[in-house]
Amino acid sequence: MADTTAPTVPASRPSPSPSPNDAAGGSSTTLTGARLVVAGFVLAMANFIVVLDLTIANVSVPHIAGALAVSTQSGTWVITSYAVAEAICVPLTGWLVGRFGALRTFLFSLAGFGLFSALCGLSSTLGMLVVFRLGQGFCGGPLMPLTQTLMLRIFPRHMHSRAMAMWAMTLVTAPILGPILGGTISDNWSWEWIFFINVPIAIGIFAAAIVLLRRIETPTVRLPIDVVGLVLLVIWVGALQMMLDLGREEDWFASTRIVLLAVTAAIFFCVFLIWELTEEHPIVDLKVFRHRGYTATTVALMIAFGTYFASVVVVPQFLQISMGYTATDAGYVMAFSGVLALVASPFVPRLMQRFDPRLLVFVGISWVGVCAIMRTWWTSDSVFWQFAYPQLLQGAGVSLFIVPLTTISLAAVRPEETASAAGLANFGRTLAAAAATAIVTTVWSNMARSDGAELAGSLNGAQAASSALQAGGFSAQQARGAIAEMVGLQAVTNATTHLFALSAVALFLAATAIWLAPRPPRDIKLAAGH
Repeated sequence: MADTTAPTVPASRPSPSPSPNDAAGGSSTTLTGARLVVAGFVLAMANFIVVLDLTIANVSVPHIAGALAVSTQSGTWVITSYAVAEAICVPLTGWLVGRFGALRTFLFSLAGFGLFSALCGLSSTLGMLVVFRLGQGFCGGPLMPLTQTLMLRIFPRHMHSRAMAMWAMTLVTAPILGPILGGTISDNWSWEWIFFINVPIAIGIFAAAIVLLRRIETPTVRLPIDVVGLVLLVIWVGALQMMLDLGREEDWFASTRIVLLAVTAAIFFCVFLIWELTEEHPIVDLKVFRHRGYTATTVALMIAFGTYFASVVVVPQFLQISMGYTATDAGYVMAFSGVLALVASPFVPRLMQRFDPRLLVFVGISWVGVCAIMRTWWTSDSVFWQFAYPQLLQGAGVSLFIVPLTTISLAAVRPEETASAAGLANFGRTLAAAAATAIVTTVWSNMARSDGAELAGSLNGAQAASSALQAGGFSAQQARGAIAEMVGLQAVTNATTHLFALSAVALFLAATAIWLAPRPPRDIKLAAGH
């Protein structure tokens, strides 16, 4: 096997400039033919299983809680622990790549992800499971930006947009398939298998990566560890993620714990910013935000993806709680989002060569906003296809904005900043999804209560309806319950339509944010790092 050890550069000396062959798309790192296709698929699958684990456990919490003899509320720590660990580790990717090399970090993270997945499945107590989920999140976090970085190294420059299209599709399909797989596995097998299924996939990816990618390691630089920055990052991100995950359950700022978490996150975030911007060797390179194109695209991505991901959470809940859909049927409705996304994604790179990529982003995000408006037409009498149709159409818009956004953002930074930029963009996307989910579910619940109270206060003919029900064999109490249930269903439906009207506004704002970025060159060249 060829030596994969990357050259090491002392901290006191500047890192060498990449030769033409080492630059993005250079002949020393790019692959061709079947080897390129297989390597691209392997890297995309690595990203897929990590994103999948963000949602696969969501529907399995009741099964896990029952098996481990804990409350469902305690069982949610299975989700929170993974999200916190991943959110902390994703922005560290740039430093890890600089210190250990992209391929070495990728292989170590992948091995750790597979190992901790197995340990999660073997857990016999909640404490064990939470600890191993933390390990799974810490190892899985860097895999998202690392797959981007490595794909940019193995694909020729003229195929970078296609590589990002392949990568972006895992970002779209994995959150949709997660709940479907989680529910199916938990209902028909056992909850442990939602973790065990990662193990053979991780082993296969690891073996393939060693064979296919052994010659594309990046140079390393011996830099001191920014211990202070790392501690500050762990504290503020951990506090913020816990606040977002637990806020709704504890009535947000009515809870002393949530207030303390919010204050802690705010204070340590400010200190973290000051420290990292003045530290000679920061653990997170915030200076990438000096590139206007990168900043504008990251903002647009956070708003658009956060709003999109919130719909992934709200729609299944609405279908199951209010419309009486089973988890499987709700999963089928959600699965339509991936159909046109997969169909449209191969055409996006070609469109990027013909049109301004910013225009594609604007159209794509706006189209997702139009699909949100279509959901405002839902009623309590809507049927399957009325729910599925916006999901189907939305897929084309998602592929149309994620692929160009990813490409433009990484094209805006210097070669040596690619890993840091990818890590921070993924961190922003993850944080936006968590924040949007927390905000949207809270607003949705509050709207449902408000609309329910308004409907109850203006209800006409309640007595006549009660009498008609009693004449049909209902008791007085049953009649009141039936009327209350109808009012509740209508209230939740109204709240859902109002929520998607607000989502449409947020998406249209995100669409306009892309015009803050400078026009990229017609033939975008992405840097793959040293």
